[in-house]
Amino acid sequence: MTTTEPTVSAFPRTRGRSKGYEPRAVDAFLLRARQAFENGDDTVTAAEVRQVAFPLVRKGYSIPPVDAALTRIEDAFATREREAALARVGAPAWVGHARETAQVVLDRLTRPAGRRFDRVGALRYGYRIDEVDIVADKIARYLESGDPVTIEQVRSVAFRMQRGGYREVQVDAVLDAVVEVMLAVS
Repeated sequence: MTTTEPTVSAFPRTRGRSKGYEPRAVDAFLLRARQAFENGDDTVTAAEVRQVAFPLVRKGYSIPPVDAALTRIEDAFATREREAALARVGAPAWVGHARETAQVVLDRLTRPAGRRFDRVGALRYGYRIDEVDIVADKIARYLESGDPVTIEQVRSVAFRMQRGGYREVQVDAVLDAVVEVMLAVS
C-alpha cells in the first residue's frame, strides 16, 4: 500500500436510510492527519481536527465512532502543539497566553444574558439564546472558580435553532477557544 491511498477503515457503516459521514472524505482526512502527525509537520492542527466537517450520506460511517476517533486525534495534536510551544516559549509564556485567552472568553461570557453574541436577522435562524446563555454561565463558572466542566462536554454541546438567535459562527469560535484553553492546561 502506498502512503497516498486511503486505508480501509474499521468504522461501522450506517444501515437503511440512516446517514453517516462520507467514507472517502473521512478516510482522506484521517490519512492526511496521520501523515502530518507521523512526519511531525504542522499542516494539520488540533483546531483543524476540531473543526473538520464531512458530508452526510446513506451507508456512510457511523458518526459516534468517527467523532470519538477525531477527539483522540485532536488530543494528540494538541499535546504535540503544547509541547512544541513550551519548548519554544517556555511554560510561563504558554500559561500566560492560555490565561489571556481564558480572560477574553470570560469577558464575552459574562456579558448580560441575551447580549453575549451578535444575533442573526429576525427571519434567519441562529442558536437558541437561552440554551447558549445556560452553557455560557456554566463555562464562566468553570473559568472563574473551577466548577467542573469537561472538554467532552464543551465539544459535544449542541443548540437548537430559533429565529433571531445568536450567530452560530461567534458561538462556535468561543467554544473552540474554550477547548483550546482546556487542552492547553490539561
